[in-house]
Amino acid sequence: MKRRKTLRPMWILPLLLALLMAWALPARAEIVGITGTSFNLEAKADYISTSDGGSYLMWGYSNGAGRMQYPGPTLIVNQGEKITVNLTNGLNVRTSIVFPGQRVTTAGGVSGLITREAKANGGTVTYSFTASEPGTYLYRSGTNPDLQVEMGLVGAIIVRPSGYNAVNNKIAYNHADSAYDQEFLYILTEMDPLIHNAVAFGLPVDMTTYFPTNWFINGRNWPDVLTENFVPWLPTQPYNCLPVMHPGDKVLLRCIGAGLDPHPMHFHGNNFDVIAEDGRLLQSAAGAGADLAWKGVTRRFLPGKTTDIVWTWTGEELGWDIYGHDPALTYARSDINAGWPGNICEQYVPGNASTYFDPYTKEYCPDHGVPFPVTIPPTTSLTLGQLYSGSPFLGGGGDLPVGHPGLNAGGSYFYMWHSHTEKELTSNDIWPGGLVSFVVIMHPAVPLP
Repeated sequence: MKRRKTLRPMWILPLLLALLMAWALPARAEIVGITGTSFNLEAKADYISTSDGGSYLMWGYSNGAGRMQYPGPTLIVNQGEKITVNLTNGLNVRTSIVFPGQRVTTAGGVSGLITREAKANGGTVTYSFTASEPGTYLYRSGTNPDLQVEMGLVGAIIVRPSGYNAVNNKIAYNHADSAYDQEFLYILTEMDPLIHNAVAFGLPVDMTTYFPTNWFINGRNWPDVLTENFVPWLPTQPYNCLPVMHPGDKVLLRCIGAGLDPHPMHFHGNNFDVIAEDGRLLQSAAGAGADLAWKGVTRRFLPGKTTDIVWTWTGEELGWDIYGHDPALTYARSDINAGWPGNICEQYVPGNASTYFDPYTKEYCPDHGVPFPVTIPPTTSLTLGQLYSGSPFLGGGGDLPVGHPGLNAGGSYFYMWHSHTEKELTSNDIWPGGLVSFVVIMHPAVPLP
């Protein structure tokens, strides 16, 4: 039997990976944060940069003696652990932290409207709670929160379930319905620059005139969300947001509305499943799993609310073979992964839905070998985006016109994820900016960065 091993010679894949890393595809399939049971946070003032070239005073939490960051450090803890957060106030106003979803006890500080507060210029207070329930949570200032949350005093807490194992049991809650392959954090906030300028110059602040013109995912605007975590030119904005995956991976998005406004985020490429809200699995009874989960393509991020959604992509029912396979040839799975036996889609039986997806590559087998439905015009007749690889096939490439930047050396698929409120796609009325990111579908032979 004839065999064509892959769409391109195998020596090309290490080269593609090297080129991909040279482009610095920045995302990692894990959430960056700090772990432990005791955290020392300090409220400080500093500046952030926006994608339109602005620089604005912010208040934020730092990890100990480091610079403040926006949003604050993501705290990653384990279910059942007793957590202590020590807050030192480096601001010239009183401040505090509240932890929605947790039963908190406090020590030190002074009495505030909602919780114990740290006095200005060096005051301290300690907060303690037991992380009794797994899930995604918000922490934020509980003092004058309309102003202090706007100024940047927000962050995320992830509570790992007791059954979690990073190697072979990635679950968000203690049930298989919350299993995932990659996870990413989506903290949405917004900013009214006039308020920040007023605070910077010591002027009165009128929150009734609040009108945001800048929007952030994990503290960055588009396109800064695409760059590496902890890049030196964004010293107070360490977290990026660029989900990457292989076909068939389950991607867990931990979504937090951390600002003052709602934001309708739209996820191109497929529907998602909402499996949990506010740190609770959507189940009808204990142990039932996410039987109350619901599907959607757009999710409103509401202020103070957290949502866990699961998104996947397989190319199901696109009507053509996403790899450009020739139906007359056989493709060994070992050409992609040496440990994979047999041939791609050899298990497929027409009419038997349980065999529709290759168990290793996750290819949608009813479309295996189905040709691309159109004849692609010559390059001279096309206008090509910067992320077009030169081929419509996953992992494919081809000729690109002179001057094309070639930003997709791995032949990945890019789907835009963005706000459905058009003004939120700008930074201070400059487009593009704001609430825009991508999910990147990578060929199974290309390791995730």
